[in-house]
Amino acid sequence: MGFITPELPDVDPDTWQTRPRAARLQIVTRHWVEHGFGTPSGVYLLYLIKIGLYVAAPAAIISLTPGFGGLGHIGDWWTQPIVYQKAVVFTLLFEVLGLGCGSGPLTGRFMPPIGGFLFWLRPNTIRLPAWPGKVPFTAGDIRTTVDVALYATVLIDALWALLAPGSGGPVTADGDVGLLDPVLVIPMVVALALLGLRDKTIFLAARGEHYWLKLIVFFFPFIDQIAAFKIVILGLWWGAATSKLNHHFPYVVSVMTSNNALLRSKLFNPLKHRLYLDPVNDLRPSWVPKVMAHVGGTTAEFLVPAILVFVADGQPWRWYLIGFMVLFHLNILSNLPMGVPLEWNVFIIFSLFYLFGHYGAIRAVDLDSPLLLAILVVALAFVPLGNLFPEKVSFLPAMRYYAGNWATSVWCFRVGAEATIEANVVKSSPLVVNQLAKLYDPATAEIVSDKTAAFRAMHTHGRALNGLLPRAIDDEASYSIREGEIVAGPLVGWNFGEGHLHNEQLLAAVQRRCNFAEGDVRVIVLEGQPIHTRKQWYRIVDAKAGVIEAGYVNVDDMLSRQPWPEPGDEFPVHVTGQRAAR
Repeated sequence: MGFITPELPDVDPDTWQTRPRAARLQIVTRHWVEHGFGTPSGVYLLYLIKIGLYVAAPAAIISLTPGFGGLGHIGDWWTQPIVYQKAVVFTLLFEVLGLGCGSGPLTGRFMPPIGGFLFWLRPNTIRLPAWPGKVPFTAGDIRTTVDVALYATVLIDALWALLAPGSGGPVTADGDVGLLDPVLVIPMVVALALLGLRDKTIFLAARGEHYWLKLIVFFFPFIDQIAAFKIVILGLWWGAATSKLNHHFPYVVSVMTSNNALLRSKLFNPLKHRLYLDPVNDLRPSWVPKVMAHVGGTTAEFLVPAILVFVADGQPWRWYLIGFMVLFHLNILSNLPMGVPLEWNVFIIFSLFYLFGHYGAIRAVDLDSPLLLAILVVALAFVPLGNLFPEKVSFLPAMRYYAGNWATSVWCFRVGAEATIEANVVKSSPLVVNQLAKLYDPATAEIVSDKTAAFRAMHTHGRALNGLLPRAIDDEASYSIREGEIVAGPLVGWNFGEGHLHNEQLLAAVQRRCNFAEGDVRVIVLEGQPIHTRKQWYRIVDAKAGVIEAGYVNVDDMLSRQPWPEPGDEFPVHVTGQRAAR
């Protein structure tokens, strides 16, 4: 593997596309066991530099706050109340610029490595309103100057707040510069809320379920703020832990661990082999990732935060719990999960030291404001709603981050259809396969694209999507099969595992610009599993004809299959609706 050359299977690129897709999947999924995505060393360095910038930039900017005395005195001011507020604002800005989650090669962004502001400041690009048929003035899928102005308001106001002085010290500490005046963030709060209605992509990219919610907390007294911040982070931990109570999460663990940046040496291959029942013939997870998932992951994420928030308070031994959770998030960082939620984990680590370390004596139960408590209850109610009705709630506000059964899709392009999109749709970048073709060559680009398909196939939902493919198209050789994530990235400016950004809503927006004939583009949409049933609902949608089939698949049928379709094996489906044959 070179500095910028990916680790790929030892195959002939020129004949790769002539192999049946099932055979290609067998090769790339087996390759994933030992090499993960095969990320070049230079890409890891890129993300390491980005994390360094994420830490250094806010420290430098916050040090300019009047009264702090500069970066050289960080040891004196890092615990001041205004610091955490500005860290929240900076992280929201970092994310909504497109620099955080969903950036870089591990999310299908090669040239350029980000979308975000490069796309959302351009009129006439695609936007995806949250409820276009229900909320007035949000219908349509064309970004207007109003949308651009709202987005620019978020960026400008975030910078304004970062450079603002403190106002009115909330605690009796020498040299305390006070808190941010909450009036400063009103434009950001309002503009981001309006943007969320007109383009859900931007609100989700800002990680609104976390950072936007914390902006609202700024309007309450300091003690309430610390207590509320702790409750929000507890919601993140418990929401993630709740979503992992399924049969999908061990697949996530084995896939992530195979991609771990610290386990790249061949010396670790025996360890990686132990993650699977058979590293060649049976790529279902062994008992090892199951224990890692539900003992080291789910159970610990329920119990340790609960003790940290409700029992430890200001106890000296709380630092052992803080240390455990720091290692927990460092482990996620080292795996470099696809989608790269790296800054989010760094922010949680800082929060551990700031909220639970320095301000450990302030308890979550010290929250005094009934109004703030009501706001938190409403916001965190999306956790149970998202687990019960995943088709209606994004996995982000539902805090189902590592669940393994997110909404997903596969796009099937008849020969020439991708060229039509390149020619007719204003995008944040060329389609991913065309980005790769410029970096390497068209044949190699297809192999790398199939490694993305391998990532999806290694999860349970990938088994279902591959099993549904023959129901969507008659001749696989006539189509290019693309993962919905890497289709959405160029078209909407951001992608981060949110299948609702590349379902029939995006397909309809593309169709209005491209006018495909029936059969040119078909999309298989698979919703996440509700926590109370072992079923996942699917839809097969044609760009011109609309929904041609709907139904559900059983999770048990996914668990019994390999990442590649076996010859003659027809995936069991339960059809609930079907377009009449013409």
